[in-house]
Amino acid sequence: MKLVLVDDDAVLLRTLARRFEQTGARVVTFAEPCTCDQLIAEQADAYLLDLRFASQSGLSFIEPLRAALPNCRIVLLTGYGSIANAVQAVKLGADDYLTKPVDFQQLRQVLYGQFLLTEPDTPASEQPEPASTLSLLSPEQLEWEHIQRVLTEQDGNISQTARMLGMHRRTLQRKLLKRRP
Repeated sequence: MKLVLVDDDAVLLRTLARRFEQTGARVVTFAEPCTCDQLIAEQADAYLLDLRFASQSGLSFIEPLRAALPNCRIVLLTGYGSIANAVQAVKLGADDYLTKPVDFQQLRQVLYGQFLLTEPDTPASEQPEPASTLSLLSPEQLEWEHIQRVLTEQDGNISQTARMLGMHRRTLQRKLLKRRP
């Protein structure tokens, strides 16, 4: 299997490349801005794209990759997860959307998809089921994303957002002061 990793975090990129090479994958990495044509030229079985890649967006690569390589796996990985981005990525043609930090085995399962039918020493009946995108978010993260979406829809108006969410304005302010879960 050939895998392309696109991320501007050099340490993460080296770590993932080494781990995937240990599983037998041929890995090509891009740490600097690149074009869709460069990615398509690799003719990989799977692509792991960073959402915020230098000055580029991983979202911009999804449609051209899907059009040129309809059978490849495309996974968007980000430290800035949001439901809106996840929905947009899937609409553009991504197979999955994961937030950092991510478990390597889960990432491997999602990326390899149909290529990883069974582990060498594990019966097929014991293989883990692929996780859905929403199940990767905790209830706290889902609440945070919902609050952020409603707040955006209300143009940042805290009072109106609190009314829309059915909570007291001060409660909403306290939730917004907390760091993202």
